[in-house]
Amino acid sequence: MDPKTILASTQENMKKAVEFVLHEFNGVRTGKASPALVESVNISVSIYGGTHMKLKQLAAISTPDSRTIYVQPHDHSTLQDVERGLRESNLGLNPIADGKRLRIPVPELSAERRKDMVKLIKQMAEEGKVRVRAARREGMETAKASEKAGTMTEDDLKRVEKDIQTATDASVKEVDQHTAHKEKEILTV
Repeated sequence: MDPKTILASTQENMKKAVEFVLHEFNGVRTGKASPALVESVNISVSIYGGTHMKLKQLAAISTPDSRTIYVQPHDHSTLQDVERGLRESNLGLNPIADGKRLRIPVPELSAERRKDMVKLIKQMAEEGKVRVRAARREGMETAKASEKAGTMTEDDLKRVEKDIQTATDASVKEVDQHTAHKEKEILTV
């Protein structure tokens, strides 16, 4: 592989790692209602033989105000499965059947729960950094293999290694910035 391809591939993998962290952060409750809070909850659907599906595949999710989430299943017969799945998820939410939809009041977070959420996002951020470092390692190994195979010069290898390290540092810094922003969002009452 040529140096530009290796670097581009490594940067793409690092970008995916940062996007993964952002997606995970969206599921963390900040005290405000958001569809992202519940859309990735796995629901066991009995009419489909216990098949597990993401809530966003089963229902329309809306937030009419900052304290309420409405979940309206596309198929009314899955309402009880959706309700059970939301209760069993460890989000601390209590859905209420409201005709053909569920109303989910989003309670204010306690100070203790906010601290727990901060710990959770720090774990998510660390997992994202591990993914970034894995992308770095993979890029470095590919570059070294190319140099051994003779498709890359030693100077190109050094340059690619430096560029990969620069991309790694930038990605880790980006994860840290998003973590600090999310932490501030959670701790703001």
